[in-house]
Amino acid sequence: MSSDQKEVASFFQSVERNFDKAAKYTEFTKGLLEEIKSCNTVLQFKFPVRIGGDIEVIEGFRVQHSHHETPAKGGLRYSENVNQDEVMALAALMTFKCAVVDVPFGGAKGGVKIDARKYPAESLEKITRRYTAELCKKNAIGPGVDVPAPDYGTDARIMSWIIDTYRSYFPKDINALACVTGKGLTQGGIKGRKEATGLGVFFGIREACKMEEDMKKIGLTTGIKDKKVIIQGLGNVGYHAAKYLWEAGAKIVGILEYEGAIYNPEGFNLEEVVRTRQETGSLLNVTDAIIKNENSSKGLEWDCDILIPAALESVIHKGNADQIKAKIIGEAANGPLTPEADEILDKKGVMIIPDMYLNAGGVTVSYFEWLQNLNHIQFGRLEKRFNQNKYREILKAAETLSGKKAEANVRENMHGADEIDIVRSGLEETMIQAYREVRNVYVSTPGVENLRTAAFIVAINRIGHTYGELGIFP
Repeated sequence: MSSDQKEVASFFQSVERNFDKAAKYTEFTKGLLEEIKSCNTVLQFKFPVRIGGDIEVIEGFRVQHSHHETPAKGGLRYSENVNQDEVMALAALMTFKCAVVDVPFGGAKGGVKIDARKYPAESLEKITRRYTAELCKKNAIGPGVDVPAPDYGTDARIMSWIIDTYRSYFPKDINALACVTGKGLTQGGIKGRKEATGLGVFFGIREACKMEEDMKKIGLTTGIKDKKVIIQGLGNVGYHAAKYLWEAGAKIVGILEYEGAIYNPEGFNLEEVVRTRQETGSLLNVTDAIIKNENSSKGLEWDCDILIPAALESVIHKGNADQIKAKIIGEAANGPLTPEADEILDKKGVMIIPDMYLNAGGVTVSYFEWLQNLNHIQFGRLEKRFNQNKYREILKAAETLSGKKAEANVRENMHGADEIDIVRSGLEETMIQAYREVRNVYVSTPGVENLRTAAFIVAINRIGHTYGELGIFP
């Protein structure tokens, strides 16, 4: 196969190629590896919806990549560019993503081929309810079957329509709220879900930057402080990743959006940039930008320590990979690098923190939401006051013994854990432990060239051992 043919490999083929690189480092048989790699269920269907005075035929997809754990789990996107290959690839990445962070879900993904921005709310509701009805009739949705979540073009409101439709088909299911995640708080959602993916990106990059040996190899000091960061995409994920890095002392030197890119080597005030863009409609109106370019993709090539593509797939490819100056690339989006870009950047010694690990914060907190819905009780409700009273007793004893009063900030922090405290603590622990597991495989397995392959090895091993424990493939 020529290099040109390789470059146009489909998204799903790219995932399979990365899988195959890792599979040779595992102990499993060819047959089991093929089962782990393949999509289990692919649903493609069309349904009519009356929009205005006419009938539109809408195309929908739902792919359940793996049933090694149930339910299957994955987002639902509304986009004119949705196609079967993309949904299969994203479902596969969800399987491996969940396995890397040890979340017991199989991977899934859904899509509806529409531009949500072109439809009023009442039309979106009709489309969502008809799509959900198709899933209900095909037994492809449910708390123990397949659990969608928001993705590109969808949100908490759409999740509420899905719940309502699901309940009309299964009125006796007391766990109906767990049929989707990413819900509003009044619908059984969980605090911290909105920022979860971006916060997970921050935790992952922070953990990578703690490794002195790794940082020395790429010519950086340890820690986040004063690292120069370029963010591509100021959506929910990109904004929150940038926010937490900025608050930790990083310099946000470049920001890229569809209308253009801006750069300042001294760093931007992130909130002022966001405010200017909201008020004027464009990043290019930010006054303290030293460089401005209407071609936002050129911003990927500007000087920085950490580059975070947080928007689109395949934005770094063989045509621009050689021009990338970043020493760390944190894949906050799904599939922002092509396999060819991977190879070029590996040879340049760039550290790539792969998407299937780095953007797993969303599904991790979705798992917490799902558990909370099944338990029918909010995290922290039972133990918060008990813990708070114990902490105060300990503080009082310490003050009596020392003869000194504690500082005001210490007293303020002597409280039991709220739901959001538990969620963020669980997310932080998950991201730290997963990174260490992936890095350990990377540094201890001869022949493994990068963290992506190491992450796939971790995922394949966890899935393969699950099959073995089930006795399906002795």
